[in-house]
Amino acid sequence: MKKILFGITILALSLHTYAQQIPAVSAEELIRYTSSKDTLYIINFWATWCPPCVQELPEFNEIKSKYKDAKVKVLLVSLDFKQDYPYKLARFVEKKQLAPEVLWLSDTDPNQFVPKIDDSWGGSIPATIMVHPGKGYRHFTEGSVTAREIGRLAERVLSDSYKAGK
Repeated sequence: MKKILFGITILALSLHTYAQQIPAVSAEELIRYTSSKDTLYIINFWATWCPPCVQELPEFNEIKSKYKDAKVKVLLVSLDFKQDYPYKLARFVEKKQLAPEVLWLSDTDPNQFVPKIDDSWGGSIPATIMVHPGKGYRHFTEGSVTAREIGRLAERVLSDSYKAGK
């Protein structure tokens, strides 16, 4: 019996430790977190219950790998329900072997957080925003994206000749 209790305790602690690796953030915190002027942020909004979101997740693993040596930060921001955070989300992330950093959006009212992220966002997911604060770059896509599409945009922004508004 002691061995069973010990095993359950170790399992619970390991799940708790892993779940701690997925921070909960508000929209305001996310905006502050993605404000470094020398970094291109690729931020995908998704959920475990959204089939098109889950289908495109490997694209973000590919992007993370491609730009591992560049000033590019790939973030996967989960819009999963509060009751699924952190344990169900953490298990999903581990099962899918997601390489980018995963955050959970703690804001629950889309009428409040959606316009903070992008005025053109209708609220559907998946949605991806690319932001480079130092270069004045902002590109929003509502719907699925591919690593190739993101890569084309990223290469343009990362080039030394990029100027905002062109």
